[in-house]
Amino acid sequence: MQKKHVRVIAIILAAIMACSVFVGALATVARAASVSDLKEKRKEIEQRIQEVEAKLDSLEEEHATTLDRKEKIDEQIDIIQKLIDNIAEQIEVYDGLIAEKQKEVEAAQKKEDEQYDLYKNRIRTMEENGTISYYEIIFGATSFTDLLARIEMISEIMSYDELVYKSYVAAKQETIAAKEELEEANELQKEAMAEQEAREAELLVEVEEASKLIADLESNIDKYKETYDELHADEEKIQAEIKEMLAQQQAASSNGSSGSSGVQGDGVAHGSLTWPTTSRTVTSPFGTRFHPVYKEYRMHTGIDIGAGYGSSVYAANGGTVVTAKYSRSYGNYIVVNHGNGMTTLYAHLSSMSVGVGDTVSRGQVIGRVGSTGVSTGPHLHFEVSVNGTRVNPMNYY
Repeated sequence: MQKKHVRVIAIILAAIMACSVFVGALATVARAASVSDLKEKRKEIEQRIQEVEAKLDSLEEEHATTLDRKEKIDEQIDIIQKLIDNIAEQIEVYDGLIAEKQKEVEAAQKKEDEQYDLYKNRIRTMEENGTISYYEIIFGATSFTDLLARIEMISEIMSYDELVYKSYVAAKQETIAAKEELEEANELQKEAMAEQEAREAELLVEVEEASKLIADLESNIDKYKETYDELHADEEKIQAEIKEMLAQQQAASSNGSSGSSGVQGDGVAHGSLTWPTTSRTVTSPFGTRFHPVYKEYRMHTGIDIGAGYGSSVYAANGGTVVTAKYSRSYGNYIVVNHGNGMTTLYAHLSSMSVGVGDTVSRGQVIGRVGSTGVSTGPHLHFEVSVNGTRVNPMNYY
C-alpha cells in the first residue's frame, strides 16, 4: 500500500509540473504574437512618416502652394495619430501582461512555498528516523522475496525524495522567471508610455504648424481670395456629389429597388438630431456672416463648434456613411446619409473611425475633432442637408 501511494504522489507531482509549463508557454506565445504584430504595424507607420516628411521637404524646395503643404502636414498628423494609437494598443497589451504576470508570480510563490514545506517535512522525517538506516532495512529481510521488496521500496523512497527536491528547485526557478518577466513587462510599458508622450508632443507641434500656415495665408488678402474661391468650388463640388447620391437613391426607390434609399434615421423633423460633440460652444453660426478678410458678407453653410483637439465626434443620427475622405477645404470629413433626404457632414476631423458603407447608430463615435483642411484651430464644422440643400443645423435639435 505504501509503495502504491508513493507512485501516485510522484505521478501527480510530475503531471502538475508538466501542465504548468505547457500552459505558461502557450500564454507567452500568444502575448508575444500580439506585441509582435503591433510592432510590425508600427514599422509600416514609421515608414509612412518618413515618406511624408520627404515629400514635405520636396514641396518646400518647389515653393508649393500653402494648400499643398497643408495637405501634407495634415497627412503627417494623421499618420502620427495612428502611431500614437498603435502605442496605446501596446500599452493596453502590457497592462494585461502585467496583471497576468502578477498572478503568475503569486501562483509561483505559493507553489514554491508548498514545495518547500513538503521538502522540509521530508527532511524532518528523515532526521527523526535517522537511527534506522537503509542497511538495517535490507538486512532485516526474512527471505529473498522480502529482500527484493525492501530494495524496491527503498528505491521508490529515494526516487520520491529526489522528486520532492527537484520539484522544490523547479518551483523556485519558476518564481524567479515569473518575477523577471513581470519586471521586463513593467519596463516595456514605461518605455511605451514615454514614447507615447513624446509622440503626442510631436503631434501638437505639427498641429500648430498647420494652423500657422492658414493664419499666414489669411494675412495675405490677394493670395487668400484666390485660395478661398478654390476652396468654395471644392465645397460646392462635395455638395453636388451629395445631391447626386440622393437623386440616385430616390430614382432607385421609385423603381421599386428595396433597401436602396439607405438606412432610415429618425426623419427630418425638427428636434430629430443629437448634438455631435460634448462641447456646446458654437463659435460661428449658420448663415451669412461678415468676412474678416474680405470685409463683406458671405455664406457660412454650417456651424462651427469649438472643441478640444482629439475629442469625440458623434453621429447626429443613425444612418450609413457615404463619404469618409480628405479634401483641401474640409480636411478629413465624413458624410452620413440618414434616409428621408437628410445627410450630415462632419469636417476638419483629426481622425476618422468609420468608413464608406458602415452603418452607424445615433450617438456613435465616428471620429475626433481636429484642424485638418482650412482651419486655424481645432473645431468641428457641422452641416445638415435636406434633399441636397444645406439648412440651419440648429433647427434640428
